[in-house]
Amino acid sequence: MPNQLDQLKQFTTVVADTGDFATIKEFTPQDATTNPSLILKAAGLPAYGSLVDQAIKDSGPSADIGHIIDRLLVLFGIEILKIVPGRVSTEVDARLSFDTEGTLAKAREIMALYEKAGVSRDRVLIKIASTWEGIKAAEVLAKEGINCNLTLLFSFAQAVACAEANVKLISPFVGRILDWHKAKTPAADFSGAADPGVISVTEIYTYYKKFGYKTEVMGASFRNTGEIVELAGCDLLTISPALLAELAASTAPVVRKLDAAKAAAADLKKHSFNEASFRFALNEDAMATEKTAEGIRQFSADIVKLEQLIAKKRG
Repeated sequence: MPNQLDQLKQFTTVVADTGDFATIKEFTPQDATTNPSLILKAAGLPAYGSLVDQAIKDSGPSADIGHIIDRLLVLFGIEILKIVPGRVSTEVDARLSFDTEGTLAKAREIMALYEKAGVSRDRVLIKIASTWEGIKAAEVLAKEGINCNLTLLFSFAQAVACAEANVKLISPFVGRILDWHKAKTPAADFSGAADPGVISVTEIYTYYKKFGYKTEVMGASFRNTGEIVELAGCDLLTISPALLAELAASTAPVVRKLDAAKAAAADLKKHSFNEASFRFALNEDAMATEKTAEGIRQFSADIVKLEQLIAKKRG
């Protein structure tokens, strides 16, 4: 019997959620995703110090810290693309999450660095938080041929707005949804298909396939392999090194749970959001409101730590 990871790859594109090159090589995913927290963790390791030094050197003595970080993110992305056959996701500064024009400028800068290094646009996804401003920026970028990965996504309203904006890919955060519900009702049984994060991604996937949206669904932020197995058949799943290892060590059966043909037959109503109805729907969803804000704060804090690391190295 093949291990669970190999079984999963029959139904779903597996993506490595890490900035560690050795891990990516070990599990042979199709794509890889990074975020400020993962890059901060990797950049602090001796094995990756040379990339930080290179980013500082290439940027020149007068470059601001923001430009050096962009170059560092791209250097990590370029190394990852030497390992994976598909795409890498590189994140825009989370402090721009409520700034459409700032997000557009930063996304274009990041893509220009990739293209200068000979990387084509189809191999890069620009990660942007799923705020209204972020979704509007991604809509403009899609028209320019820059594909985006809308991250920190916790609600149906965010998912619908992304699909209507013709976003390339979304990353619903399964584990963080579970975290919120467990904190509210610790005695509840959220195992298997009862996991609220699994329920959320299943709802989004079914809706997309029912109405023919091309936006890809990539479940993210998993807490256990049970969540992953319950979403077998999702377009993509981005998985941490620890959970990739657990899947590779198990030969328990994995069966397809999400199926596009079955989803297309679902009896669903179509929805649409303008800015006002989007903001109200998000406000009505306490979990999504709290977790989106928390995620933006966390990624913003890690960007500041990355700036401090670079400033210290720069001297």
